Amino acid sequence: MLDTTALNQQRNFFEGHAAIWLFGYGSLIWKADFAYLERRPAYIHGWERRFWQGSHDHRGTPEAPGRVATLVRAEGSICHGMAYRITPEVLAPLDVREKNGYLREKVALTFVDEKTSVAEKSSGTEQSEGLIYLASEDNPAFLGDAPLDEIAQQIANAHGPSGPNRDYLVNLAVALRELGAKDAHIFALEQQLSQF
Repeated sequence: MLDTTALNQQRNFFEGHAAIWLFGYGSLIWKADFAYLERRPAYIHGWERRFWQGSHDHRGTPEAPGRVATLVRAEGSICHGMAYRITPEVLAPLDVREKNGYLREKVALTFVDEKTSVAEKSSGTEQSEGLIYLASEDNPAFLGDAPLDEIAQQIANAHGPSGPNRDYLVNLAVALRELGAKDAHIFALEQQLSQF
């Protein structure tokens, strides 16, 4: 496990800003256990959500890691999630929460009007820069791709200090449906998980 807390505290892309946007694409969609000023559905271009990051500290253990979401580049793709406008001091506890290989990165967000129909949810025009926590393939906890049934079985069996890995996936799928977002990878994994 690589503790990225100190690295992230050096990655201050918005120094001097009174508030910044944070984009959540995994547990941050449904588990916002931090103070925020505003919350809005949003999406980012050129990324896809994948359960390719190992969780040794939340949804698994060092001996039996779980799997959690990260992003991989995918030209033309759209990844829906939730954006939170936060004050900079909120980042310190988030750096600890996301310490297992995730680094702060800057990203362009597009906001979704909550009154917009599902069919139009990829045509927002209001944009802002924000942060994501990204676990790239060069971090030690990155597990990478595997057959869906193997990923689902690992998720079904893993349990850590934050609870069963299964709950993470199921809660994420529910949150995405509530947003009206489609995510083939997440929904296929959810279906596979039901077999275990």
